Amino acid sequence: MISTIRRRLLIAAAALPLSERVLAQEKPLTCGQSTPRQTEGPFFKTDSPKRTSLLERDSGKDRLVLTGVVLSPQCRPVANALLDFWHADEEGEYDNRGYRYRGHQFSDAQGRYRLESIVPGLYPGRTRHFHVKVQAPGRRILTTQLYFPGEGGNARDGLYRRELEVRSGAFDFVVDA
Repeated sequence: MISTIRRRLLIAAAALPLSERVLAQEKPLTCGQSTPRQTEGPFFKTDSPKRTSLLERDSGKDRLVLTGVVLSPQCRPVANALLDFWHADEEGEYDNRGYRYRGHQFSDAQGRYRLESIVPGLYPGRTRHFHVKVQAPGRRILTTQLYFPGEGGNARDGLYRRELEVRSGAFDFVVDA
C-alpha cells in the first residue's frame, strides 16, 4: 500500500518533464526501514584492498559508477561507514585467488560513497548483481546484494528483490547506526 506522501510525490514526479525526472531506487521514502539483508554467497573474502575503483586495465566491459549515501534509520548520514564490494568479472567468474573486482572504502563525513567498476558478467543461475557489506562504526554488519533494473534474469533469480535495484547509478543504504 502506497502512503499518501509517497503517492503525492509520485504524482508530482510524473508531472515533471521527462528530462527532469529522477529515477529513485525502489525503497520506502522513510529511513525507518533498514536495507534488506541478503546472503553473502560463497565468494566473500576478508582483507579486500581499500579502493574506490575496481576497474581493471584489461577489462573491455561496460563501466559504471555507483554512488549513494549511508543513512541511519533516522535519515542521518553515517560518516566513516565501511562499504565492502565484490562481484563477478566479465565472464561471470569470481576471483578467489586475488582481489579482482573486490574492494572496500569508507563513507565521507556526509555518508557518501562512490564506486567505479564494470557491469558484472552473468554468474550461472543468477542475474547480474553486486555483493555488499556495509557497517556503521561499531555497529552490526549489513550484508546484501544490489541488482540492475530491466535484467532478463531478475524474474528467474530467487534472491532478486526489486527494492535492491540500483537506479540511475545510485543506491542509498539504511543501516543500524
